[in-house]
Amino acid sequence: MRVALRPWLDLVRAPAALTVLGDTVAGAVAAGRPLRGRRLALPLASVALYWSGMALNDWADRDVDALERPERPIPSGRIAPGPALAAAAGLGATGLALAGLAGGADALRIAVPLTAAVWAYDTVLKPTPAAPLGMAACRGLDVLLGAGSGHWRAAGVPALALATHTLGVTALSRGEVHGGRPADTRLALAATAATTLLTGAGRAASARHRTAAALCALGYAATTGTAQLATAPARPTPAEPDRTAAEPGRTAAAVRTATVAGIHGMLPLQAGLAARRGSLPAAALVLAALPLARRLSARRSPT
Repeated sequence: MRVALRPWLDLVRAPAALTVLGDTVAGAVAAGRPLRGRRLALPLASVALYWSGMALNDWADRDVDALERPERPIPSGRIAPGPALAAAAGLGATGLALAGLAGGADALRIAVPLTAAVWAYDTVLKPTPAAPLGMAACRGLDVLLGAGSGHWRAAGVPALALATHTLGVTALSRGEVHGGRPADTRLALAATAATTLLTGAGRAASARHRTAAALCALGYAATTGTAQLATAPARPTPAEPDRTAAEPGRTAAAVRTATVAGIHGMLPLQAGLAARRGSLPAAALVLAALPLARRLSARRSPT
């Protein structure tokens, strides 16, 4: 029997996986532990765990999606809830197995809490005010996975940077369907500003590394911040004094655009963190995935 691939690619938001690969790269560079040999499996472990979370997300949200996003694989009937949950579990187990293969117990001490955090977010935290913090914890742990439990302190700043960025993006993304609150725009912009500063924190390996990191940070701030600014409510004009009242908060379309920009913003952010901590080749490799991520996202939504 032929299995249709497209619904499964939609379920796991396949293109967005390109924005996950750089997490472990940034963590590994910060810890001085290059991804060589078996450790090359760590980015693949991150992808498997990310896809697991996406599948679990749709399984947990299937009733809400039936009303708000009926085109998604489960409410549209293209994938049944049972197989979606099985895929989430299988991908989670694959991620743990890859982490164990890559780094043994040292990696599993991070991968197991990361997997638990992913499942906690999707099944418990997502509808609560703690959702942005839960997702931020997932991303920070993913960076630490690249460093390993024995070197996690060295990757503390990159992990905090990715977590802070994720906090803002997640808070903003809650308005993708119905629009959201101006407070979420302010939080997202503050997170982007703080993340930009964190990208430049710490001693750089050289002036070249410092310059490359600064350019990546500026690119990140410009693209992510500009999209987030567009979600702010329009100011009333003399000709349209009630415009803000008629359109409270942000439009859902602007929030979706900003969310996608925030997802893609992970790549220049990861590249900047890797560059400042001493690996221009790693930074270039991560940044090279950005055009492909954008191209694929035009075909299949990463949100």
